[in-house]
Amino acid sequence: MIRQKKISSRNLPLNLVLGLMVIFAALAEVLTGGVLFTLKDLADLFRGGGDETRRLILLEIRLPRGIMAFGVGAALGVSGAAFQGIFRNSLADPYVIGASSGAALGAALAITLGFTLSGPVSGVTFCAFGGSLGAVFLAFGVSRSVGNPAPAPALLLAGVSLSSLFSALLSLILVLHDRALHQVYYWLLGSLSGVTWAGVTALLPVMGIGGLTIFFLQGPLDLLLQGEDTAESLGISVGKIRLLIAGGGALAAAGAVSAGGIIGFVGLIAPHGARLLIGPAHRRLLPASALLGGLLVILADLLARNVADNFELPIGIITSLGGAPFFIYLLARHGRRVGGI
Repeated sequence: MIRQKKISSRNLPLNLVLGLMVIFAALAEVLTGGVLFTLKDLADLFRGGGDETRRLILLEIRLPRGIMAFGVGAALGVSGAAFQGIFRNSLADPYVIGASSGAALGAALAITLGFTLSGPVSGVTFCAFGGSLGAVFLAFGVSRSVGNPAPAPALLLAGVSLSSLFSALLSLILVLHDRALHQVYYWLLGSLSGVTWAGVTALLPVMGIGGLTIFFLQGPLDLLLQGEDTAESLGISVGKIRLLIAGGGALAAAGAVSAGGIIGFVGLIAPHGARLLIGPAHRRLLPASALLGGLLVILADLLARNVADNFELPIGIITSLGGAPFFIYLLARHGRRVGGI
């Protein structure tokens, strides 16, 4: 009880600090690059003054990209916390049941077949989104052959098996259509270049609906941490709740993958780092995971855009270079706490 009170008392300051860090990182994301802006330039452009070219760079290129970077990171952080909760394992991430491999397969099919759309999202984005959601619900369907509700290990194994299958199909497509290799490979590494307001207005609501679904189910998600038998004894329909939570997590992750490609480690590191700071209760964990995930992607995108003058690194390279050593450090220091929650 004493520890719970201490954790709760520092929840607001922690989220306030994370929120301020997000604001400062977002300002750096918007103001820096090949063309530099000051806060005065920003205010002038919002009031209608300044050069039209600079206005275009700031308001039509950098601002939607910064907003999307935060949305993608927040969605990955929240969905990561959800999947870690339903599997009761902090090594799980949003892609553990096939979300990333399904999205990659969908995107590769769209690129190689030349599928296009005239709406607010591209054909690649649409197919990646459909592939991600389809893979997750296919994993649920396969796992239910074991039992209803499907046990968490069965769902995990179904996701891993389907991920291997989709990865093999993706490799086959790339071998048969090697001219699309560069475009697919760059998408797989993650990038927010080319984000527009149309993409923001189309995908952010999708990520928001997925995240809100998880937030509304934070109570049952806490009960799942106590074990399936305990949750069922308290009147929780484990199968339905797990399906709703995983559906929300899949929706948020699918929107994030569709917007930015495969951005690794954010959905793993953000909720795990938040859990080490404030504990496992999802009332505190979910907001902190969203803020920390958004912060990580903004910083990664900021570095990816500014690391060199003549090219832009994929975000996935940045998050992997930073995330892998950080996770190894966490594993070495908190090894006993990493496997289970």
